[in-house]
Amino acid sequence: MSACVRIRHDHTAHSSPPSRASGIKRPHSPPPPRRGGRFRIAGADLSASITVFLIAVPMSLGLAVAMDAPLEAGLISAAIGGIVAGLLGGTPLQVSGPSAGLTVVTAELIQIYGWRTTCAITIGAGLLQILLGSLRAARGALAVSPAIVHGTLAGIGVAIALAQLHIVLGSSPRSSAAANALALPQQLGRLSPAAPLIGALTIAVLVVWPRLPGRIGRAVRRLPAALASVAIATAVAAVAAPGIARVDLPSWRSHALPELPQGPVLALATAVFTVLLVASLESLLAAVAVDKLTADRAAGRTADSASPVPVAPVAPPVRRSDLDRELRGQGIANVLSGLLGGLPVSGGAVRSSANVRAGATSRAATVLHGVWVLLAAGLLVTALEWIPLAALAALVMVVGFQMVNYAHIRNVHRHREFLVYGATITGVVLFGVLEGVAIGIAVAVAVALHRLARTRITVTDQGDQHLVVVRGQLTFLAVPRLSRALGQLPRGGDAVVELDGFFMDHAAYETIQDWSDAQTAQGGRVVFTGRSGGRIAEPASAAHSCCRPWTPWRNHHCHDQPGRPGDARRTTAAFAPGESFTADQGPTGSVGAEADAPAADATAGPTGRLDTPGDGAAVPRRTGAHRLASGLSSFQRNTAPLVRDELARLAREGQRPSQLFITCADSRLVTSMITASGPGDLFTVRNVGNLVPPPGAEAGDDSVGAAIEYAVDVLKVESITVCGHSGCGAMQALMSTKPDTPRTSLWRWLRHGLPSLERMTSRHHAWARISGRLPADEVEQLCLTNVVQQLDHLRAHESVARRLAEGALQLHGMYFHVGEAQAYLLAEGASAGSGVDEVFDRVGSCDPNHSRPYDITGLSDPTGLTELGDHATVSAPATAAGPADPPGSGELERTSA
Repeated sequence: MSACVRIRHDHTAHSSPPSRASGIKRPHSPPPPRRGGRFRIAGADLSASITVFLIAVPMSLGLAVAMDAPLEAGLISAAIGGIVAGLLGGTPLQVSGPSAGLTVVTAELIQIYGWRTTCAITIGAGLLQILLGSLRAARGALAVSPAIVHGTLAGIGVAIALAQLHIVLGSSPRSSAAANALALPQQLGRLSPAAPLIGALTIAVLVVWPRLPGRIGRAVRRLPAALASVAIATAVAAVAAPGIARVDLPSWRSHALPELPQGPVLALATAVFTVLLVASLESLLAAVAVDKLTADRAAGRTADSASPVPVAPVAPPVRRSDLDRELRGQGIANVLSGLLGGLPVSGGAVRSSANVRAGATSRAATVLHGVWVLLAAGLLVTALEWIPLAALAALVMVVGFQMVNYAHIRNVHRHREFLVYGATITGVVLFGVLEGVAIGIAVAVAVALHRLARTRITVTDQGDQHLVVVRGQLTFLAVPRLSRALGQLPRGGDAVVELDGFFMDHAAYETIQDWSDAQTAQGGRVVFTGRSGGRIAEPASAAHSCCRPWTPWRNHHCHDQPGRPGDARRTTAAFAPGESFTADQGPTGSVGAEADAPAADATAGPTGRLDTPGDGAAVPRRTGAHRLASGLSSFQRNTAPLVRDELARLAREGQRPSQLFITCADSRLVTSMITASGPGDLFTVRNVGNLVPPPGAEAGDDSVGAAIEYAVDVLKVESITVCGHSGCGAMQALMSTKPDTPRTSLWRWLRHGLPSLERMTSRHHAWARISGRLPADEVEQLCLTNVVQQLDHLRAHESVARRLAEGALQLHGMYFHVGEAQAYLLAEGASAGSGVDEVFDRVGSCDPNHSRPYDITGLSDPTGLTELGDHATVSAPATAAGPADPPGSGELERTSA
């Protein structure tokens, strides 16, 4: 079992238990974080900042050219985005700068209002970003359909590419994407060769540079492709085309600052909102992408060899983004950029991915990149003015084409949202960004309503009954057709209703419920099934209404109704947690404390079964048999087809479990569910109290030792886990044991837990604790201590000690809190027997990237995932005082070599 849990190795602060006399238990908490530390710069951050700087300078100048803005404005926004957003943002590795997504919008604003008013609009958008970030609205922005977001960015990319193509061809772009497309034929008729050739050279180097082969290729690929293409194009233009149009950086003394906006208020508000929308979405999407790239890098998955950025070795993971803080940081950067005469700022996917892949580990890389851009703006003006405009235009044109991402197209097509994606692109290209987003939202709503209302209802006469098939979602929109179809059926007749959908609203449910009640009242029989034919529900009566078609997995018994023997009014038939008391090891028949409390109208009979009062004892036994048969039937119908191939492979090859899992027989512990395991994964030993008798215990307790010896010496398991749980009845019974307790089977078994009780009361051992809180009571304290003590018993077994000395076996302690559905793992040192603190750390919900050879996620009935078939189980000895096991169940299975 791999789990994402923090293990603390520093035990000096809590090496001794608190005083027993005080009655106070000290909580176990991690040391406080260091404060007031200096801003540290790692070597990886320094090299990554230089890599991103070499990409950002030509990109910033190119975007300024594309927006028809002052060229120094691109450098200003790159420096502010790197320094300000890098320091204040919530995504440490995200690199911000001039927004590629706002290229078309900013160009249009400059044409309509002029440069100084555009700066004021940028300030207004930044202030709104700060407000939205303070209101914690960042997550809400991600609620927009990905098809609309990616369609918007793709439409902007198409508009960018069309505009920059004119500059590459030696002309100037038109006012809109449509005008640029219409003017292309005329532009191709009067070409000047210099600019197109330089642009073509730039694109060729961008494409070829990351794919240069051999040792020389690996060496030169350390230089970013963007910088290499612009540098080569500049050198060639200096020799072959000295008269080509180049970058012209004006004097900083003529730099324009913002002015108060002038124009219609509604138009200015629309402009501010457009800048806010595009810049925020671009930044938040880039932040999510950076999180994924960082997680991939931490997991050891490097980028492909064709990447234009050198791939760094695996780095430690960085914390996930704080999107609200990121939005506030972007807002502050936009306010400062507008005040200083810079372009709108947003997080950039190209720069950020380059930063991650270059090995950056903290926000120092982002900030340093901004510092280098600031220095270049003051010291490298002469060198920058040699760059041809055609080279920058070609660079930005490639960026525009990259915004039309084939992977995004494939994803939206897979999810049947290509219509929304295409409508958004068309709207952005033809009408503008805000209009395109509005069109995309309208189409998305229309598609959703169409899917919601698209319900097909067919009625088939099968002679003795009618089959009603409902495909699609049942909402109030489908109620008229549903009522008409159901009304055509003969009253009092038998019917099977097959529901093939995942949603049913109240109106549709009431329609089906009223019709079903009327049919049943007139002598008819109605059965509800899913697409696979399995019964999912039947109508509930007024007196007993716990069953619903959408009822989740729960421990209820809708079939226990008087007058309905054998008619299973139950949503699902398989066993749920708490329904099956499993005792695979040790004495089983005498421990009722571990099982869930029986129903109010039942008592425990002498055989261990639940018998009803009076002379109706046969009925519960028939009900239990029916529930067992129903569970087996559910397994054969739902689960068996999905795991049959895997079980057949295990039958051929023999079992090779990697873990021995020792846990309690409590019915609430479904080990396959807790550990996300399947057939062949766990060799499971279950007994009352998850006890491991030490070697040399009396005869009759050898079943656990035999299982340990078989798992370690024959199956060669790699780890052994002892799992305790909250509310353990065995631990409660152990604490309440008195000298005059009858010497029953239960007492003889629980005496193996006496060392745990002695350990808890001893002053020579640290108390077992849960990280973040104290044990709730003495019972929980004993449950935790018992896990640690049983690990000590394990280490005393000869086979375990030998494999531990060889380094081929690991021991783990685990505690499962039933009420919280939360697992805790014992600290590594304590599990190995070398730690001082016995601390159980909370297991988080992060994905350990654990791959499985089979997939059972498609089950329509979650209760089909019982423990049947999930574990290799060693059953109890035949002498246990409980229901007899099937013949041969006490024998060890023979495994292949």
